[in-house]
Amino acid sequence: MKAVRRLGGWAVSGAVMLLTAYPPNRLSAQDTSAIDRGVRIGIVYRPGVRPGVVVLPGRAPALDSVRAIVARDLDYSDRFELITLPSGDSIRVATAAPAAAARSGRPGAGGAGGGAAAASLNYPLYQALGADFAVAITTAPPDTTVVTVHDVTAGGVRREFRARLPALKDAGFRLAAHRFSDQVLEATLGVAGVAATRVLLVRDGKVYSVDQDGADVQLVSSSDHQAMSPAWAPDGRRFAYMEFWQGHGRLFVQDVATGKRVAVATTGQALDFTPAFAPDGKTLAFSRATEEGTDIYTINVKDGCCLQRLTVGRFSDNLSPTYGPDGQRVAFVSTRAGAPQVYVMAADGTDQQLFAPFDYGVTGASYAPDWSPDGQSVAFHRDVGGTYQVFVLDVRARSVRQLTSVGRNEDPTWAPDSRHMAFVSDRAGYRQLWIVDVETGRIRLLLPHSGARLPAWSPRLAETTASTP
Repeated sequence: MKAVRRLGGWAVSGAVMLLTAYPPNRLSAQDTSAIDRGVRIGIVYRPGVRPGVVVLPGRAPALDSVRAIVARDLDYSDRFELITLPSGDSIRVATAAPAAAARSGRPGAGGAGGGAAAASLNYPLYQALGADFAVAITTAPPDTTVVTVHDVTAGGVRREFRARLPALKDAGFRLAAHRFSDQVLEATLGVAGVAATRVLLVRDGKVYSVDQDGADVQLVSSSDHQAMSPAWAPDGRRFAYMEFWQGHGRLFVQDVATGKRVAVATTGQALDFTPAFAPDGKTLAFSRATEEGTDIYTINVKDGCCLQRLTVGRFSDNLSPTYGPDGQRVAFVSTRAGAPQVYVMAADGTDQQLFAPFDYGVTGASYAPDWSPDGQSVAFHRDVGGTYQVFVLDVRARSVRQLTSVGRNEDPTWAPDSRHMAFVSDRAGYRQLWIVDVETGRIRLLLPHSGARLPAWSPRLAETTASTP
């Protein structure tokens, strides 16, 4: 598309350039808010405010991969102190089962289904090591993996989970193991986890997905056209993205399980980009750039109908829509006041107003809003002294706080727990994907590959991958 017009030094074509290229910005230091916590060694560990958890070793080497995945997921949840047992130590991890329980076959203190495990675990030892919970991963016939969650303080089994895992090299193996991690988190702390989630990203003009722990990178876009702006459907079974076709932007909705994709009706005749699903799963909002500016539209992708224009820019630009979790409001970027800033409107396009406060002529441009799943926050990146930093808007208070400070940080996307966030940063010298826990400030590298852009974190993925568009 030819250049259209400039407004305050920022072109309509810049709406797409914003998503395609940024100048490099070198960085050598680490973020001062990062917490390099690692794991605790059981012999010297002293419990703090977070409960201690240990994933127990086992006699079945075939389950070592499951144990490693679960231990890493629990660590990455940022809700536990992960305790590791000293390697090569002759520590006695079990005690003999009480004779009465062994003779009668009755379950121990932990309740039905876990009596043997509860009776045999050396609870005093793990209490001494600072563990509040212990996780045992074993097998049972026929081909069943058993995850037993021990409440060390209570001296019994809290919960037990059973599942038949796919083969180690099967595409569903890692996701099944991640689900065990989420079940452990639910059983111990009563909160939903994000282990069984994936992140979409763009690299070299293709859309990829990666597990939230940085493993299992997969190419998911299915053509040779340059792709951008991936966005998940609320059911996690589909995603939308844009491809460049003969100078235009065409939107597609693709099935995760089959890879089959369908072009979105009415798109491809202009520059259509930044799709975003509404919580109903059938409404898709997107940006459309024309000679008169860039505006936000919606379409019913289930029925392929009902195109609706939400903004009328009149030579300003409105782009990057993101729905609140109730589907009643949409945050977006607009240049109506000059530099791009974050605005909000009702889902039908009415009641448009400034959302993230700024000082005119002082505050830098703001881009790429993403509404948190709990509805309380909107993340975005803003120009601070010539480089981008991630900010978080408190929806109720209409106040903003800066989340990052080191390097160039942009394109934030929330995890389903509204606590973790993936973003793009060059803090290690080149652009990579990182994850931050907004409560503790702990930052970890998600993907070491360079050139990653435009991440989109999935909802919690359903056990079945069959699509129901």
